[in-house]
Formats: sequence, structure tokens, C-alpha cells
Amino acid sequence: MILPIVAYGDPVLKKKAKDISADYPKLDELIENMFETMYNAHGVGLAAPQIGLSKRLFVIDAEPFADDEDLNPVEAEKLKGLKKVFINPQIIEETGEEWAFCEGCLSIPDIREDVFRQEKIKIKYVDQDFKERTEEYDGLAARVIQHEYDHIEGILFTDKLSSLKKRLIKGKLTNISKGKVNADYRMRFPAVKKR
Repeated sequence: MILPIVAYGDPVLKKKAKDISADYPKLDELIENMFETMYNAHGVGLAAPQIGLSKRLFVIDAEPFADDEDLNPVEAEKLKGLKKVFINPQIIEETGEEWAFCEGCLSIPDIREDVFRQEKIKIKYVDQDFKERTEEYDGLAARVIQHEYDHIEGILFTDKLSSLKKRLIKGKLTNISKGKVNADYRMRFPAVKKR
């Protein structure tokens, strides 16, 4: 089932999410719905807060990046088949040089900006079968994970921009929070306060 994606301005996007227990009701169905929602919106990642659930869960499928002609073949190969579910993740380590990449977000349509992130991560999480895993990622794979991980920490990519960039996009962000945006997927906008 395709779910509406929560828009910028909704308080759920700024909350630190809570852990999920192994007996969470209909978890497999939730994960399936998250992948379906993500694919419908042409995204490469989706975190539970983006569908209104303040839970430590996100899904990624970085394969669309593998088709980018600008990527070196080694990097492209790493992204092929990189479809994963991260439950209760914890980034243990971020290392390497910071590098810029133009990021966007399904909760913040029509805004893309360069965000600096470190190139390598080590992450501990449980998978869909609640098996504990510790893995290392670098390059675009690390970036997709870092972006989604930020969501469960209550951080948006726009929070990482310079104060000048934030001022330049403030009007666009306000419009998104008021529902004045055209996205080609279903969205849920924050309730507008009546005066």
C-alpha cells in the first residue's frame, strides 16, 4: 500500500525516533509498504518518520544511483542490489574526508542542495529477521544511509546547510509546510493553524 509522505514542517520529522521491538505488529507489512511508497515517489531511501511513524526504521534501495554515468564502475557495482532494511540502527563511526553531494528529500520536494558528509560509516542494526549486523559502507551507499539515519535522529538535510543557504530556501520551505508544492506522489501536510 502506498502511504502519504509527511511534508516538511510536520513535528514528527524533528523528533528522535524510538526503537522497534521484535514483536512490533505487522512489521513485514509496514516494511513492504515503505518500499512501495519509496518506489512510487522515485526515492532511494525512506525513513519511518517520513510516513508519520516515530520509529527507528528505514529502508534503502540505492540501485538507481548505479546507472549514473558519472560514477566510476567500482562505485556503481557497490550500489547494484543494495536494497536493505535497517531497524534500530546506530552509526558507530564516521570517518574519511567530508565531501559534497547534491541531496534531496521526499519530504522536501523541489529543493536540492549540496550537503557535506564524511565518506565512510560503520553501522550496527538489526535486519528484518531481527538478526544483529555490523557493516561498513562508503561513498554514495554511506551517504544514502547517513541521510536516512538523520531522519530517525530528527535531522533533515536542510539542517546541515549554511545559514545563508537556509535563508535563501526559507520561502520554499514555508510553502512546502503550507502544502503549496507540486509533488508527483501523495503527501501529508502539517495542519495549518486557523486564526
